[in-house]
Amino acid sequence: MDAVPLLNHAGAALPPVDHLVWGGRVLDEEIQRFQAWTGVRPVPGGRHPGEGTHNALLGLGPDMYLELIAPDPGQPPPVRARWFGLDTLTDSRLVAWAAKSADLDRQAGAARRAGLSLGEVLTGRRELDRGPVLSWRLTYPGVRLGSGLVPFLIDWAESPHPAQAAPGGVRLLDLRGEHPEPAAIREDVRRLGLELHVLQGSKPALVATLDTPRGRVELR
Repeated sequence: MDAVPLLNHAGAALPPVDHLVWGGRVLDEEIQRFQAWTGVRPVPGGRHPGEGTHNALLGLGPDMYLELIAPDPGQPPPVRARWFGLDTLTDSRLVAWAAKSADLDRQAGAARRAGLSLGEVLTGRRELDRGPVLSWRLTYPGVRLGSGLVPFLIDWAESPHPAQAAPGGVRLLDLRGEHPEPAAIREDVRRLGLELHVLQGSKPALVATLDTPRGRVELR
């Protein structure tokens, strides 16, 4: 049986979101912020060894989550810039989104041939606070096309999906973009075989609407 697509509150299908990425400077502050906004407290996820970051997670469904990510003061500075522009981030905000991919190499290769390079395919790992290690494959998140409006791709393969251990009660209702050149962003996303609703805006912004125990919350 075919999977039933998730619909936004306007009745249109949501893109295949794996997770949204919210960037901040201090992880504990972002956890408190989201608990106040949603009524649900994100749980610490773990550290990204060598990348200089750590995160916390908030579930958005059985296989979808929100990642809060910030520099990890317990790690030495990484040899390269931290992902998602965290080193120069001045305001906490949505910085990127990841799309599910069941055939990452094929999808990334097709995009490359269409003129959209997502960078190299990497193997990632995260040490959980409880001891186990998650692993995954993804296109390089340091390539932030369209200021984060064009997604990177991720495949968890045999690892358990992080959403399974994240606190629930929050649901993604809508995801859209804003950009001074919306048609160009929409075309880049289509080169991945995906669709994202992108509106005219004065500056690039990724905008998500959440249904939470404290009502609707808009992130950008």
